[in-house]
Amino acid sequence: MKSTKIIYLDCAATTPLDSRVLEAMNPYFSDDFGNPSSFHSVGMQAKDAVSDARGTIARLIGAHEEEIIFTSGGTESDNLAVIGVPRYHTKALMEKLQALPHVITSAIEHHAVLEPLIAMDRKKEIELTIVGVNREGQVSVDEVVAALKPNTVLISIMTANNEIGTIQPIGDIGREILKWRKAKETVFPYLHTDACQATGYLDLNVEKSHVDLLTLNGSKMYGPKGIGALYVRKGVKLQPFFIGGGQERNIRSGTENVPGIVGLAKALALVQADREVESARLTALRDRLADGLMKIPKTILNGHATERLPNSVNVSFIDIEGEAAVLYLDAVGIMASTGSACASTSLDPSHVILATGLSYEAAHGSIRFTLGHSTMQEDVDYVIKEMPAIVERLRMMSPVNMDMKYFT
Repeated sequence: MKSTKIIYLDCAATTPLDSRVLEAMNPYFSDDFGNPSSFHSVGMQAKDAVSDARGTIARLIGAHEEEIIFTSGGTESDNLAVIGVPRYHTKALMEKLQALPHVITSAIEHHAVLEPLIAMDRKKEIELTIVGVNREGQVSVDEVVAALKPNTVLISIMTANNEIGTIQPIGDIGREILKWRKAKETVFPYLHTDACQATGYLDLNVEKSHVDLLTLNGSKMYGPKGIGALYVRKGVKLQPFFIGGGQERNIRSGTENVPGIVGLAKALALVQADREVESARLTALRDRLADGLMKIPKTILNGHATERLPNSVNVSFIDIEGEAAVLYLDAVGIMASTGSACASTSLDPSHVILATGLSYEAAHGSIRFTLGHSTMQEDVDYVIKEMPAIVERLRMMSPVNMDMKYFT
């Protein structure tokens, strides 16, 4: 019999809408319904709301209002950055260097970054370098620097990984890029970072991190789905996808999603205001959960032990299938995942776990627990209590019995 108890530990997939965010959004569904591009007073009310939201987001990340472009979410923001920048500069690079735009990214990026770049590389639109990560899932700054070329126009490295939670050295990469630009007397490369999972946990100030483009997603921060933003530093040029009315500085045409934009700004303000207190609370729960799960024999902690998001625990239980474990967890009321929800339709093992050097067997047995505002100690203790029996049952049914010497 399925449990009626619900413990939601999949906040990296999405978060519930904060009631305070919904309250802020509500007037713009029906009362203040104007089109921000209209010149009458109803339209101006909507325009003012969008402007206020843009200003709030800019202030929270240390940017200027005109540097915030609203999109439909994290995927569109990522696509716009990694496709739009190289395409804008293709003609000039071919004329000056007789070379395609070169892009550097990492092997553990979200599919919204990796897939378009791989597709463009196959079509000979760009030259692509994919740098690896170490066992803890961290990118090497030296490897990124070594990959730089005169035709490198963009580097895209995520702030923190969505599957294993490992935090990347974005500030260090940004400083090395500044040195390269100065030495080569060039404005390239630009640095893009997907900060969707870092929101609410890390400082997103773009001046401190030296990033030129930054992706945000409302649904990862207790905001609405279907809304995101891309920070584009002044002077950075990129080719738009949508052509039309010229909204968002001609970079993203289309009538603005006013309720979503208002909700995005409210959500970001709330989570960033509470991030230090909430991060400290969740770090203690995260470590309690990881310690409890690691007592199960033949279990591996994926990602960095300490340089990881406060809400993220990813473990591999050897000899079991992660998908089966997720179903058993669901039956006892625990909502977890095997990795990115965006790749859940594929049975392929996690490209992130494989990139850290673990085997297919370990990748297939990985489970991600991502904590959130509703997570309490009793929830963590419940998972620690239920998980051993689930793993034992699945191992009894498994034809596989790997020796742990292959995983050390």
